[in-house]
Amino acid sequence: MMSYFHRQVQLWGEETQNMLQNKKIAIIGAGGLGSSLAFALGASGIGEIHLVDFDEVSTHNIHRQIAFKIGDEGKNKATLNALLIEQRCPFVKTVSHECDFEEFAKKNITVDLIIDATDNLPTRAEIDEYCRSKNLPWIYGSVEAFHGQVCFFEHSSFKDAFKIILQTPAGIAAPIVMHIASLQANLALRYLAGLSVKKNQLYYIFFNNEGELVTQKFSLPTT
Repeated sequence: MMSYFHRQVQLWGEETQNMLQNKKIAIIGAGGLGSSLAFALGASGIGEIHLVDFDEVSTHNIHRQIAFKIGDEGKNKATLNALLIEQRCPFVKTVSHECDFEEFAKKNITVDLIIDATDNLPTRAEIDEYCRSKNLPWIYGSVEAFHGQVCFFEHSSFKDAFKIILQTPAGIAAPIVMHIASLQANLALRYLAGLSVKKNQLYYIFFNNEGELVTQKFSLPTT
């Protein structure tokens, strides 16, 4: 097994790599962010990954959702992502849940971390409420056009930081989806490996009118 994770073992040693085998996470949403998260984290040696999504692949999804290809239309996104992880890494157990977050929460599955890969504020508010009730950290991520946001929530309230409204996402460039998912995945892996992570800080990443990549940081109040 260690030969598969050789370059990661060079980072933190076999003890930490073995520790990851005892970690469990849930990725809520298996579309744009969820596909890239599954790709990035699915071969990292995390012991168990739950993928949650009720939706099926559509043609317009495929350009930004790297787990899918033409011919996958009509298939469940969580199930396809779980299959991709298993094909890339035999040392990770994957469980797909063809349901929304509300139904997944009722299953009361114990995990170490939840990662948001949804596309709407009300569901993120549900994730926040669930995690606060379980004293469980979660990582928020969102994308739109050429910008995105990421935050590791531990003691801050999502509802206090965001106005919860129904909003249809605008256009999205495929690379920014991968970029935001990569930031989420790095935070997740560092946390699970016991490395330092800046918590309760919102990162806002965008390209300005000159094409310059800008990162702004905002500390969120803790409760």
